[in-house]
Amino acid sequence: MRFSWFATLPWLLLLASPDAAVAEAPQVRTQAPGFYRMMLGRFEITALLDGTHVFPVPTVMTRNETQAGGERRAVMLSDAHPGLADALLAGANLGIPLEGSINAFLINTGNKLILIDSGAGSLYGACCGHLPENLQAAGYRPEQIDEIYLTHLHADHVGGIAPNGKPAFPNAIVRVNQKDLDYWLDAKNENEAPKFLRPMFEGDRASLKPYMDSGRVRTFVDEQELSPGIRAVPTPGHTRGHTSFAVVSDGQRLLVWGDLVHVAPIQFPEPNVTVTYDSDPMSAEAKRTKMFAKSAQDGSWVAAAHIAFPGLGHIRSADGHFEWIPANYTTVLKPPHE
Repeated sequence: MRFSWFATLPWLLLLASPDAAVAEAPQVRTQAPGFYRMMLGRFEITALLDGTHVFPVPTVMTRNETQAGGERRAVMLSDAHPGLADALLAGANLGIPLEGSINAFLINTGNKLILIDSGAGSLYGACCGHLPENLQAAGYRPEQIDEIYLTHLHADHVGGIAPNGKPAFPNAIVRVNQKDLDYWLDAKNENEAPKFLRPMFEGDRASLKPYMDSGRVRTFVDEQELSPGIRAVPTPGHTRGHTSFAVVSDGQRLLVWGDLVHVAPIQFPEPNVTVTYDSDPMSAEAKRTKMFAKSAQDGSWVAAAHIAFPGLGHIRSADGHFEWIPANYTTVLKPPHE
């Protein structure tokens, strides 16, 4: 059989065409590793993503309102103001179902590696528990972590220290506010808690047990300095011992604030919107509003557990309300005076 260049000409022309598809490329459908770094003075801050999960806005968001008799209490947002949550989310090009981030933050002080919160571990299912792999992608190993500071003992903050009951950070000391530890390890409180909160008690016991058994759980009190440049700031309301952490290096300030905000597009314009998980909705609103105002005034950085990853940014006060200003992405990380 004679070879015919004429017969192959259509294929050659097709391959030569600039619009021709050379080969089909399979879609990857995974994200890049979830870590992001910034410098705070001499401290290196690494945001770590544990995962994203659907946040049940219609069933958990409440709003503090004054009733006819003068009493102020939390009412379901969807009942009291139908459509408000949808409208605020739509203003940020979001809708329901809403994916929320679970963020933790690693502080390299130069002398210590300190992890603030640990994600959900195995307590939230397959959506989450990705902090260890993102930690390693960021260049660190779990056994290098010296201390873990927990903002509070809800599942998505404590679960990552011991997924499936096995300690993930074999050399770390776990620090937790004495008030939170006393509450969540008390069987009486578990029996009296709302039904939807009771699994938290079981998750806390399982997560803390290997560290307690080895004597590596240590409590702290309000305003205590836990490490040079890192201080515990009481922000109760979400839980009794809910704590934020003020981090200062070379005059630069960062507030790692745990669960002061769950849904940024709703709670920045409406700080009186709370969640059913708040142990004291009025205190939660008061602390949120105070921290919004303080951060807007002093210009400090904010590291937020549930604002879209990496959850780093600033707060601005404008026209009587607050706005979240996300961090500007940068590839240049240099300490000052370098």
